[in-house]
Amino acid sequence: MEKSNKWDTIILPVLTVMVFIAVWELAGAAGLVPSTYLPRPSLLVKTFLEKLTNPNPEGATLVQNVVSSLKTSFSGFFAALIVGIPLGLLMGYFEGIDRFMKPVFEMIRPIPPIAWIPLTIVMLGIGFRAKAFIICFAAFVPCVMNSYTGVKMTNPVLINVAKTCGASRMQIFLHVSIPSAIPMMMAGVRLALAASWSALVAAEMLASSSGLGYMIQMGRLLARPDLIVLGMLVIGFIGLLLSAVVSKIEEKLLGWRHIR
Repeated sequence: MEKSNKWDTIILPVLTVMVFIAVWELAGAAGLVPSTYLPRPSLLVKTFLEKLTNPNPEGATLVQNVVSSLKTSFSGFFAALIVGIPLGLLMGYFEGIDRFMKPVFEMIRPIPPIAWIPLTIVMLGIGFRAKAFIICFAAFVPCVMNSYTGVKMTNPVLINVAKTCGASRMQIFLHVSIPSAIPMMMAGVRLALAASWSALVAAEMLASSSGLGYMIQMGRLLARPDLIVLGMLVIGFIGLLLSAVVSKIEEKLLGWRHIR
């Protein structure tokens, strides 16, 4: 059983990636995929090593771009968590707050984050605050929606048992509804994380002077597909690592569900 789990979780995914890279390299070497459109992995490795120390052509090394993107992304992401999750929980449990906030929320929810970029540039320029605002808006919606849904899905039996035991409304909210909503909240965190990275790239491509999105944009302007693909791969790898971190946090928070 342990060998099977190791094969499924480690060996098979690594083997799949290696086969994909090998096919990609061979297709490029054979001329089936022109390097002007999609650079071979060997060229991307060369560009990666160069960008670790060389700030050209966009003016920053790869590490500096990654740090800039992470700083911006985390600022907007955590701001969305701090505001969005409590708001969703309160809207889901208290009808008065729901009736007061829902019309405004439903009005702004369908607006895509990218649509805010022109107005944000006018108000905040192209600096850190503008990008953080766009990312915060992108991550805010899934945080509110999933927290709201999680509270609404609380088992009525648990609520009735708590009432029978003499629990107050606030005690039910804190000790029944919120713990019950944690799975949906964590799903919202995952969605918010993905949305924040998507919005980050768009914001940096349109309103920035540094970061991975800016590097991709400069690669397009300078006809450097290696920079474009390298930026895309780095974004995907960082997203994979962040998703793994969220999974570990979720396991810690929901470990009690697996106890028999």
